[in-house]
Amino acid sequence: MHPSRFTILLVPSHVETRGTASVADSAVRSALVEATGETGETGYPRYAGHGIVADVDPRTRTVEALLVDGTELDYGLTALIAPEE
Repeated sequence: MHPSRFTILLVPSHVETRGTASVADSAVRSALVEATGETGETGYPRYAGHGIVADVDPRTRTVEALLVDGTELDYGLTALIAPEE
């Protein structure tokens, strides 16, 4: 069974060291996405919410495909799954 939701963080890829800042503190946008019950073009489950649609590999917690407000992710941003709290 796949997780029903994830928080996706959009983080500038140039952020190599965050010092004491968490990944969430470095994010320029975050969104709670919920499972849609569909499978994306990548073959992974699709999650959507707050303007973000993502195909996520739930085993590795990797974002395999992503649309932000209907367009591809801007260069220089990386999509990450927020650590579980």
